[in-house]
Amino acid sequence: MAASSLYGYFDGKDAIYDAMFIEGNRALNERFEALPTNLGTRDALIATARAFVEFCDEDHPRFQLLFQHSIPGWEPSAEAYASAVGNFEQMRSQLAELGIDDDESIDLWTALTSGLAGQQVANDPGGDRWLQLVEQAVDMYVGREKP
Repeated sequence: MAASSLYGYFDGKDAIYDAMFIEGNRALNERFEALPTNLGTRDALIATARAFVEFCDEDHPRFQLLFQHSIPGWEPSAEAYASAVGNFEQMRSQLAELGIDDDESIDLWTALTSGLAGQQVANDPGGDRWLQLVEQAVDMYVGREKP
């Protein structure tokens, strides 16, 4: 298919990026929905973090599109961004089921998991250097003192 043929399906580049953003968030949602639900807190967090890091490392451009917003001048449309908000709210709900429901703990969780993913993608793509740190990171997260 020629690049110009895409514009028969999309109104422009931003619409293509939006479609890719929505599809990426749908794929992440499916990954999380496939995780087992009968795990204790620690094991559920490990499974979730591992799934997220693996998801990000499988497709680096998708990782950049979804989590680094690296396309100059592009912002997802409200419809596209709603897919990311939906994933975030699903994560918030799942964390709440594990007893993690304050904003600070949720912010820390997203920083921890996105940091592991970012390091894996940037410094050991296709490897497992940061993936191997998931259990240790979860243990630090679960064992921390809350203010």
